[in-house]
Amino acid sequence: MPLIVMCGFPCSGKTRRAVELQEYFEQNTERKVHIVGDGKLGIEKNVVYADSQNEKNVRGSLRAEAERRINKEDIVILDSLNYIKGYRYELFCLIKHTQTPHCLVYCLTSAEVSSTWNTERDVEEQYTQEILDALVLRFETPDSRNRWDSPLFTIQKEDTLPFEAISDAIFKRKAPPPNQSTQSQPLSSTNFLYELDKVTQDVLMAILNSQKTSVPGDLIAVPGATEKIELTRSLNMAELRKLRRQFISYTKMHPTENIGHIANMFVQYLNKSIH
Repeated sequence: MPLIVMCGFPCSGKTRRAVELQEYFEQNTERKVHIVGDGKLGIEKNVVYADSQNEKNVRGSLRAEAERRINKEDIVILDSLNYIKGYRYELFCLIKHTQTPHCLVYCLTSAEVSSTWNTERDVEEQYTQEILDALVLRFETPDSRNRWDSPLFTIQKEDTLPFEAISDAIFKRKAPPPNQSTQSQPLSSTNFLYELDKVTQDVLMAILNSQKTSVPGDLIAVPGATEKIELTRSLNMAELRKLRRQFISYTKMHPTENIGHIANMFVQYLNKSIH
């Protein structure tokens, strides 16, 4: 059923808060509570977070496990750093697709407090100071103005969790409505695949051609779309091709019934990815 996403610096109390939430819901509801997190995977943190590809693989595994656990009855708590804005957006797309509410619990600490708490752990559970500092620098603070970060509960180390408010957020709110990019439809039309390939290629060419006369801050119109590309920086062909491949892979799994929506979907995806 609902998804609770934990977020915060390394050693900011996320796991402790996740366990507190698990105990509260198990005592006050009849629902099962599943905690999905780094600890459950048995990863070596300093190995994983020192390599971007390893880290990406772990995030994918956590997302897949959370998706597997989500059903109509149980509560899933994702206990990891979840520090990348784009990844939190992916989780938001997941809950839209599965039609369940979610909330974000942000464990707010200073870098100094997290570093101190890190040194108090058993040696085998500690981050190296270099890895911890790097993760703190890369941390993208959640913002309640973003749909994927809302509702947001910011918790400091001395705070008591607002259990009732969190409960209301995941039980009394409606799930966000699905949109064309998250509704799963049967992929039965070869014409869909042809249009998907053609439309996304046309969008890429329109961007590359427009960049010859555009500057950062311009809005780029693309064929077949009512929405425009928000050009915040220059985009090269290699980056655009990579984003196009990712979009095509996702859209094959979640195709739209209306081929006319493909261009707008791709524009939305590009705008989220390049910001």
